[in-house]
Amino acid sequence: MQKELENKFLADFENNQNIVHKVCRIYTMNSDAHNDLFQEITIQLWKNYEKFRGEAKFSTWMYRVALNTAISLYRKSTRTIKTQDISEVAFKIQSHDYDDTEEKQLKELYKAIRKLNDIDKALIFLYLEDKPYKEISSTLGISEVNARVKMNRAKDKLKKILTP
Repeated sequence: MQKELENKFLADFENNQNIVHKVCRIYTMNSDAHNDLFQEITIQLWKNYEKFRGEAKFSTWMYRVALNTAISLYRKSTRTIKTQDISEVAFKIQSHDYDDTEEKQLKELYKAIRKLNDIDKALIFLYLEDKPYKEISSTLGISEVNARVKMNRAKDKLKKILTP
């Protein structure tokens, strides 16, 4: 029975693991932190897999566990000493042939998203994933109307951050 459960989990996880990577990208600043968070989310998913009742899609449940784990760890990390990532200050050679406009815009977007509070980060993340408001509200445990209101406010905050 345990082996069957394990195989089912692995299949579900492999089909949806990009969700975890995307959550990690929103809540982390470097590859080491990304890998640590990915591992922690995977552990939490496995520990709670037996409790998954199938009332929602697996991906919706996965978003919920991943976001809750990331938010929980993010809150714990805000109580520790902040350090600067060396990659932000290291010398980088840029190619003149490469147009990195889109990459810079994405970096700025992620940088702006990181400045939002935990719920707003989750809302924007799910919105960028093209999730319908019904699924966003289900994932975050709020009403659909509340999700729409919070989303509009989060978008306004992002606009203010991105256009000084």
